[in-house]
Amino acid sequence: MPPILVTEKLTKNYNSFRALDELTLSVAPGEVVGLLGPNGSGKTTALRSVLGFIRPTSGQALVAGFDCWADSVEVRKRVAYLPGELRLYENMTGRQLVRFLGKLRGEEYGPEIDALAKRLDIDPDRPLTQMSSGMKRKVALLAVLLPKLPLIILDEPTNTLDPTMRDELLAQIKLAKAGGKAVLFSSHVLHEVEAVCDRVVFLRRGQLVHVQDMAELRVGRHVTARLTGPAPTAGPDGKPLPDDAVADQRLTLDYRGELPELLAWLAQQPVDDLKIEPLGLTPIYKKWFEG
Repeated sequence: MPPILVTEKLTKNYNSFRALDELTLSVAPGEVVGLLGPNGSGKTTALRSVLGFIRPTSGQALVAGFDCWADSVEVRKRVAYLPGELRLYENMTGRQLVRFLGKLRGEEYGPEIDALAKRLDIDPDRPLTQMSSGMKRKVALLAVLLPKLPLIILDEPTNTLDPTMRDELLAQIKLAKAGGKAVLFSSHVLHEVEAVCDRVVFLRRGQLVHVQDMAELRVGRHVTARLTGPAPTAGPDGKPLPDDAVADQRLTLDYRGELPELLAWLAQQPVDDLKIEPLGLTPIYKKWFEG
């Protein structure tokens, strides 16, 4: 299937400051793409450009073939967007707000509001003025997850949510993916990105610096072990270990390969304590942004 979202050398300058520098990426139906980077990396500028809120200096962004600036109305008909900072019509109840926003798109919602509200543990008939920030975010999620649209854009969607609701939101993102929707997911919480994304795009100073295929990362393992004897000089693959793999009788190793081979190698080492975890995004993030 062709991508629902495409950016081609998307660039945005603010006078002499380049906030976004020739960003090229795509998001296909049934795919969740994560957008990672520290504050000031260009994530917000990228999202605003895709939504048609700001005009790019050069390059273009397309949603379903429509230019995000020139055809912004057509683009917004196809996108459900959750901003990082909410501004809701607080003279309504949650149900009234969701129905109002649905009607703007030509959609009518019935029992599905209550079904999803139950999953999110929220009373949709409560006035927004009586809701906490976390409850208001749940109402916004109702408005984003209910529409039958091909693209969902989420900017820090788990802000103010408790751990249980964070897990529920990640489950809803997986359901959207299974239903063929494309999702662009911007977050600072690495383990949430690891849980739902198929690819992760790293931005630094407006530039795309790394794209990580999560399927490739998920087959890797991070090994930490306490040693009681001489440290090994070669890893499970027979290659020499990096100089920093062993320090103070502690072995730290990132391994990509078959698990039986790893376990057989560890069984031959003087290991007193052992921990094997999935290979996550933290080392990659540190490499690009903390190194």
